[in-house]
Amino acid sequence: MTRVVFMGTPDFAVPSLNALYEKGFDIVGVFTQPDRPAGRGKKLTACPVKQRALELGLPVYQFEKVKTPEGVAQLKALAPDVMVTAAFGQILTRELLDIPKRGTVNVHASLLPAYRGSAPINWCILNGEKEAGVTLMLTDVGIDTGDMLISRATPIGALETAGELTARLAQIGGELLGEALPQYLDGKITPVKQDESKASYQPMLNKAMGQIDWTRSAETIAHQIRGLNPWPCAYTEMPGGVLKIYLAKPVPDAADAEPGVVTVSGPKTGLIVKCGEGSLEILEMQAPGGKRMAPKAYLAGKKIDVGTRFGMTAEKPV
Repeated sequence: MTRVVFMGTPDFAVPSLNALYEKGFDIVGVFTQPDRPAGRGKKLTACPVKQRALELGLPVYQFEKVKTPEGVAQLKALAPDVMVTAAFGQILTRELLDIPKRGTVNVHASLLPAYRGSAPINWCILNGEKEAGVTLMLTDVGIDTGDMLISRATPIGALETAGELTARLAQIGGELLGEALPQYLDGKITPVKQDESKASYQPMLNKAMGQIDWTRSAETIAHQIRGLNPWPCAYTEMPGGVLKIYLAKPVPDAADAEPGVVTVSGPKTGLIVKCGEGSLEILEMQAPGGKRMAPKAYLAGKKIDVGTRFGMTAEKPV
């Protein structure tokens, strides 16, 4: 039976771990990031992969840096035939990659060679792509530069957020791994080199990216809002504080106004803001001190006057 070490951390990686388990692989170890403080009480909390591994009765190993001598020694002791990684969150050194006899297979959430590196799902939406996907690749010492085994594409929904797309791609990645890993190990899949001329990298996300520039087009801002949901979340300043926006769609102009000005506001009509090109209907938001809700529900109890300008107060973004 093939001995497998799995390395993963967030929810995205759980379907891949499930696929290995369901296919009957001998999972000799699951490596995850150490427990981190979470919630209001900052209580140490296990990541989703650790929680699932413990439910399955699998041995779990946690190293702040798996490349340390202790991590390397532990991996060597497990003597894996193959390693599988999915959003593990640590760079694997050549010393680590040389341990499994059949290499390391990574479940990457993009259609390589496009969108290598950090946050590929977010960047697909931020850039207005019409489709996303998952690629199984053999890990090397570069950043997502290894030979590809198989890819699977899926259309991006018109209002699909990065969080929703992540959940879908996680399932696709698990299914693809369950289908393709046995074929690769049986020699039925030949790895293919990536076309470096088509490679692209994108930077890590940060909170500053969430600030909305209303002089941009409504379509661009809608992509920004969906691509940064759930984190770091798009926002704009308004009288009284910061308005977080989780979902919006481009609509025809309701009135002539300057970018950032509210042109429609009411419990029956909803909330529409003028942009540099077109207008944006806000579909889900969180007003200062309020809860996340639809604008119509918020406007049934509180007012945002037509003519209010967003993005023009001195309130510090959160």
